[in-house]
Amino acid sequence: MAKTVYDVLISKFKEDVAVATQFLGDGCAKDHAEYREMVGFLRGLKLTIQTIEDLKRSQTREEDDD
Repeated sequence: MAKTVYDVLISKFKEDVAVATQFLGDGCAKDHAEYREMVGFLRGLKLTIQTIEDLKRSQTREEDDD
C-alpha cells in the first residue's frame, strides 16, 4: 500500500521522538530548563502522533463506509 500523508508525518515525528529521547538519555540537557523543554517537546510530539493516527483511522473508516 502506498504511503499516505499521514504515514509520512507519523514516520517523521517518530524519528523526532527517537532523536529527542536519545538526547535526554545521553544526558545532553545542559540544565533543568533545557530538560523540561525537551520533555515538553516530546509530549507535544507524542500528542501530535496520536492525533494524526486518530485522523487516519477516522478517514479509513469513512472511506470503508462509502
